[in-house]
Amino acid sequence: MKNKYIFTPGPVKMADDILTIGAKQTPYFRNYEFSKIIFECEKNLLKIVNAPDNSRVLFFTASGTAGMEATVQNLLSCDDETLVINGGGFGQRFVDICNLHKINNINYKVENNNLSDISNLEKYKNIDAILINAHETSIGLLYNLSSVGDFCKRNNILNIVDGISMFVTDELDMKKFNIDALILSSQKGLALPPGISMIVLTPNTISKLQPPTSIYFDFQSYLDDGLRGQTPFTPAVTILLQLHERLKQIIENGIKNEVSKAQKIANYFRKSVEPLPLQLYNEYMPNAMTTLTPSDSKQASTIVNDLDKIYNIIVTPNGGELKDKIFRVSHMGAMTKEYTDILIDALYNYYNIKRKK
Repeated sequence: MKNKYIFTPGPVKMADDILTIGAKQTPYFRNYEFSKIIFECEKNLLKIVNAPDNSRVLFFTASGTAGMEATVQNLLSCDDETLVINGGGFGQRFVDICNLHKINNINYKVENNNLSDISNLEKYKNIDAILINAHETSIGLLYNLSSVGDFCKRNNILNIVDGISMFVTDELDMKKFNIDALILSSQKGLALPPGISMIVLTPNTISKLQPPTSIYFDFQSYLDDGLRGQTPFTPAVTILLQLHERLKQIIENGIKNEVSKAQKIANYFRKSVEPLPLQLYNEYMPNAMTTLTPSDSKQASTIVNDLDKIYNIIVTPNGGELKDKIFRVSHMGAMTKEYTDILIDALYNYYNIKRKK
């Protein structure tokens, strides 16, 4: 497969040193040497997300959606009243998971609203849990996790957050945002290959575990094996080695600096494309990505296809009714201004407009 310039929100551009780790022979893992890797990954991850004391991390060899489904299976029951924040495709995924597992849920539709004003949620103050994507990746909508977290804390509601698409690029602070369960994965802000899903649980959340309904996704078995730095089943060993190195880098650089870097790249891109016939799709966007809609006669799907065929650049298309309305550009991973310029210059050439630098 031909190498492309990649601007998709997962997988994302990976750094050379991380790629080098992935090219090495996969080692044996049922030993203390590998257990130390797991222990250090858990320690550093808990520090980066500012988890409460005695929180735990579960490492699944699975995609982010598996992490979402496993969290629903293990933390919610059919007796719980659950509010699902549904702002797009990934909010709908939580709805579908709940429906499949017969979890009683309220499908709360959101459109161009970041939930900074949660007055409309007050009528749901007696619910047991909220399921929310920190950032609705399908349209680039960033929610106000602070206001939602305050609402949950005030009403003793379990706050379950899918932070998959904005970890490392945007602030994710479990204490500050009163997050009880945080779902993450490897292929987005962490800039690793797909294949690892991580769930961070607070002590209070662990006390609410439901009886297992799955062998592979039984949280308790991961908690038990995690005490010895292992997982119940064969993990994605090489990706965990890459995760180990990446988390060390984030600790050394500081998570605030990582977020600031993504913010600068996002702002640089958005400012640079202002003269083009492209508009921001909504006013509440994360640092992780930018969603653009054509303001001329071009269709978004045509732009996506042309960038690939003419310039060897991959941006993210949408499906359904948004197919011709929007496309998405990622700022996650090993992004630099120089790399971002490849896309910006291509867009100017595509529109036959001279770029002023």
